[in-house]
Amino acid sequence: MQTNKVTLPMKTIGIIGGGQLGRMMAIAAKYMGYQVAVLDPTSNCPTAQVADQQITSAYDDMDGIQKLTDISDVVTYEFENVDLEAAAYIERTGKLPQGTYALDIAQNREKEKLIMSNAGLPIPANQIVKDSEMCVSALENMTLPAVIKTVSGGYDGKGQLKINTKDDIEAACEFSDQHDVCIIEQWVPFDKEISVIFTRGQSGEITFFPVSENEHKDHILYKTTVPASISSVVQQKALDAAGKLAEKMNIIGTFAIEMFVKGDNIYLNEMAPRPHNSGHYTIEACTISQFAQHIRAICGLPLMPIELLRPAVMVNILGDDVETALNVLPDMRRGFLHLYGKEAIKPKRKMGHMIFIADTLDETKQQLAVYEEAKQ
Repeated sequence: MQTNKVTLPMKTIGIIGGGQLGRMMAIAAKYMGYQVAVLDPTSNCPTAQVADQQITSAYDDMDGIQKLTDISDVVTYEFENVDLEAAAYIERTGKLPQGTYALDIAQNREKEKLIMSNAGLPIPANQIVKDSEMCVSALENMTLPAVIKTVSGGYDGKGQLKINTKDDIEAACEFSDQHDVCIIEQWVPFDKEISVIFTRGQSGEITFFPVSENEHKDHILYKTTVPASISSVVQQKALDAAGKLAEKMNIIGTFAIEMFVKGDNIYLNEMAPRPHNSGHYTIEACTISQFAQHIRAICGLPLMPIELLRPAVMVNILGDDVETALNVLPDMRRGFLHLYGKEAIKPKRKMGHMIFIADTLDETKQQLAVYEEAKQ
């Protein structure tokens, strides 16, 4: 059992990465009375706008990393592609309670699948390929459709290619040759996708947020609905799987696992060692947000019990949606708008999100319909 290293308010929390997740971490930390320092190569990034200090530096620049570590009492990160050498340095100073192990696993889909498999958790059939010859061989032994992905990097549909029929195998081979190592996964004809988001403290205590149901458009999360429309059997399987992985990986902080649901079965897909897009609803709909719970965990404070206060629907606001979101805001009696402070508005870029809460799920969907009608 670990012992807590407590970091009290008025101390400084360092955040690697200055995007929207870092911004919402920083806001939660500032509410609690912490100072916040952020390291990001872009000046006036979303997190810097609400932080006390910014170190404008590349993520793998050790001078910048050392400076962040020196001025911080505890350090966290808002994305998983943190330079492992930098993370190891911070860990050696005793200021990275999350450690480097979860980062190392989450940066590599091969390692993700291996640890899930070793834990006896259900995952889609998969095979690692390193060139077109291995790609052809793997697809001969796999029922289509399938999907080929880079083992590292890639998000929101980037770094992957769906293989629907044999006609797509040539494109898959080209994809494989363009990247050093890829993973081919059996396509799961799922009924729905869910997220299990939890927070695990330094003492090993763990709290689960309500399971959320996700809907994607063009490979980007569009909508998250809570509570998810799943059976009690599926819910228990999902929570048990997440808890098992949390213990095996010795997770500290907020962590997310995406899963596919088919009937009463689940299949673990991908993990994120940080707060997650599908957990934004927790800001208004729960007794504590995924961000505030994360701050409590890394600072060694006891985790707060989690309750869903109201059913909720969260929608992402991409670049094309910003004007609509602003136009409908005066009519949103129970819609909460969050914009991230990004300077450049781009069509597929996540610029913010909106959370609708009400006494019933039907009421939240009625509010969402007003927004969706305005988009048409």
